[in-house]
Amino acid sequence: MALLPEARMVLDASGTWKLFVLTGYEPREWPVHGFHRAEPVPTVPEREAVLAALGFAARDGAEWKWDATPAPRRRLFAKIPVRPVADRSAVTSSGGAA
Repeated sequence: MALLPEARMVLDASGTWKLFVLTGYEPREWPVHGFHRAEPVPTVPEREAVLAALGFAARDGAEWKWDATPAPRRRLFAKIPVRPVADRSAVTSSGGAA
């Protein structure tokens, strides 16, 4: 199974949740959406709606999994393998579909 594309949801530097899709392109080109809140953690239906707006969907049978970066600065994140469902040209890197 290919590793990319993969969606990840993390707490960004401002302390709010952000969802982005690692596509293999330069990070500045990754589709991204900010939830603009720390709590509550975005629900799976919220994440699915954002992925759809960004032009992606979870791969068949895939589920969100929680993971953490290595020590010493461990950071919790959720991830899921995704597939494109829309023309990539309709997606922006600043927060959603154009």
